[in-house]
Amino acid sequence: MFGIFGGWAALLAVGMPVAFTLYVVSIIYLLMNGGIALAPQKIIAGLNSFPLLAVPFFIFSGLLMNSAGITDKMFKFARDLTGHFTGSLGHVNVMASLLFSGMSGSAHADAGGLGQLEIKAMRDEGYDDGFSGAITAASSVIGPLMPPSIPMVIYGVMSGASVGALFLAGVVPALLCAGALMLMVYAIAKKKGYPVYPRASFKTICYSFKDAALALLTPVLIIGGIFSGIVTPTEAAVVASLYAMFLGFFVYRELSIKRFVELVHETINTSAVIGFLIGGVSLFGYVIIKEDIPLKAAELFLQVTDSPLIFLLLVSVMLFILGAFIETLALLLILIPILLPITVQLGIDPVHFGVVVVLNMMLGILTPPMGVSLFVVAKVGNIPYETLARSVLIFLVPLIAVLLMIIFFPQLVMFLPNHLL
Repeated sequence: MFGIFGGWAALLAVGMPVAFTLYVVSIIYLLMNGGIALAPQKIIAGLNSFPLLAVPFFIFSGLLMNSAGITDKMFKFARDLTGHFTGSLGHVNVMASLLFSGMSGSAHADAGGLGQLEIKAMRDEGYDDGFSGAITAASSVIGPLMPPSIPMVIYGVMSGASVGALFLAGVVPALLCAGALMLMVYAIAKKKGYPVYPRASFKTICYSFKDAALALLTPVLIIGGIFSGIVTPTEAAVVASLYAMFLGFFVYRELSIKRFVELVHETINTSAVIGFLIGGVSLFGYVIIKEDIPLKAAELFLQVTDSPLIFLLLVSVMLFILGAFIETLALLLILIPILLPITVQLGIDPVHFGVVVVLNMMLGILTPPMGVSLFVVAKVGNIPYETLARSVLIFLVPLIAVLLMIIFFPQLVMFLPNHLL
């Protein structure tokens, strides 16, 4: 056990990419202990999953929405709704992320797609770069909680939990995160005296809603299709992509054939990276199961505590620390096979655990030094990474508060799945 994880940690320490470390450690183990012929079979078995097909299609639909003129319309609608509150564009930033999250399912798509537009608008209105970039990065965590959610799909595939239930379970935590961030924006804006937009008229709000209405239908189509039984989550991802193509080509007419081909290539590249990582995790998972590591980890945890609450708090601390140094998707794929058997023994609902894990992952993408959203926002907003890393820390406070709420009160997560499924 210690040899496997020690070798893996050593490879990470010398800078080898996470996916490669998984393959290297697994192959060395199989060469030394027999079973190398099974390696290709285990890799393919990990990728041979119908629900996983949802991932590239949700990635594709998010990219299409980014390039189809949707972001401008979303931002204008959010500004007309919330721009008159103290904190003005900070609230607009959070609201736009909440609206856009129903289409992309990805924090990186949110930060990259809306980030440049949001930061430019805030900069023009006199907001400092640190605040503008930090709230842009922090609000991007809403994306993977609101359906559709790529991390939820991957967790569902690995755990066997219902993807539809996971989608519903993420709604209330996403709304809580949005509300908590807006409270923090209000407090900071009140202290710094940031400018406020004049209140938009009802007529103006109606016009901006009309422009954004077709885009806002995307999550309705996805969730409605899944829970009516018309489509599976994978088929819903295909429907979302086709709908985004329809909006881009025929409604807003801002998507060109050339750009469409570029988006296909980008989707293939991103999906290939995720697939390569999942293949490595599948092989690594076979190794850790062969060594009975999940059983040993369960015994170790249960020696420390048999309380579900304490277990969730310990896991959250562990994920928060590891998430600051290891890419969060890799962390999810590696730890779920180890932690899931423990949750079963402790009687923790896998849907509740999935939402807790995904929110922890989102804290990881905001935490220096490896916070991926920080790098994305720093790039699109042309903000020094050091400035962003300092400024984002205050926004971790409301998000951690929401995490503690859903740990202590699991009914916040389970209310919708229990009543609608």
